[in-house]
Amino acid sequence: MSLRVYSCSEPITEPDILESIRALPTEDDLPYDDGEPMETARHRDQMILLITSLQLHWADRSGYYVGGNMFVHYDPSNKRRSRGPDFFLVLDVEDRERKSWVVWQEGMRFPDVIIELLSDTTREVDKGEKKALYAQLFRTPEYYLYDPFSQEFIGYHLHGGHYEEVQQDAEPKIFSAVAGLYLGVRDGWLRWLTADGIVVPTPVERAEQEHQRAEQEHQRAEQERQRADQEQQRAEQAVQQAEQAIQRAAQAEQLLAAYQRRFGNLDAPG
Repeated sequence: MSLRVYSCSEPITEPDILESIRALPTEDDLPYDDGEPMETARHRDQMILLITSLQLHWADRSGYYVGGNMFVHYDPSNKRRSRGPDFFLVLDVEDRERKSWVVWQEGMRFPDVIIELLSDTTREVDKGEKKALYAQLFRTPEYYLYDPFSQEFIGYHLHGGHYEEVQQDAEPKIFSAVAGLYLGVRDGWLRWLTADGIVVPTPVERAEQEHQRAEQEHQRAEQERQRADQEQQRAEQAVQQAEQAIQRAAQAEQLLAAYQRRFGNLDAPG
């Protein structure tokens, strides 16, 4: 069976082809990684950042798969013919965990977005061989390249079977029609961005934001309590002052009465 005949995203319904696919090796039979760690810890962290922030942003969404540094098997006749994108996204697929992405198990679905993280050892392949494969065989609509150290960021969108480079806008960022989000470099990291330019947070960042909001709410509540205490103190002081005024008035009346008893009515003629 030659996969090149079926290198599109349209579902396969022919019974004979489906029967042939069922006889092919599955993700349980195929290798799922090459056993090699990512180039650097920064490459690893960048991959995790892209995956986890998108998953959190789509927490209420289903029917997609996002992965990274795992094999995409695309040739059932050759187990070695696979690629391991640093990040990839596939829409409209079953929600389940996978060891690797096996296109003939997925209704011939290839990634809709691929991001490769450049390094000195992968740069040439990422910009050459992989770019051609992703365009011509995978037909992946969006392909992005990012260097975690130099912050070089390049975007390609598929047009007529070939990739055309997409220029960043003034902010700068590039719109991903597949994800409905922008991609842009912020503070040295490639980030997903909303239409308003807000960085899509990771779970850790969201937890920190929630903690900060809770702290701010606590501070506001404490300030309100202090203001209430101050108002109560002012009210108590006002009551005390009023009571003291009443006491002073009573004392004045007592003094006046005593004076009158001793010296007579002050208003009487002399």
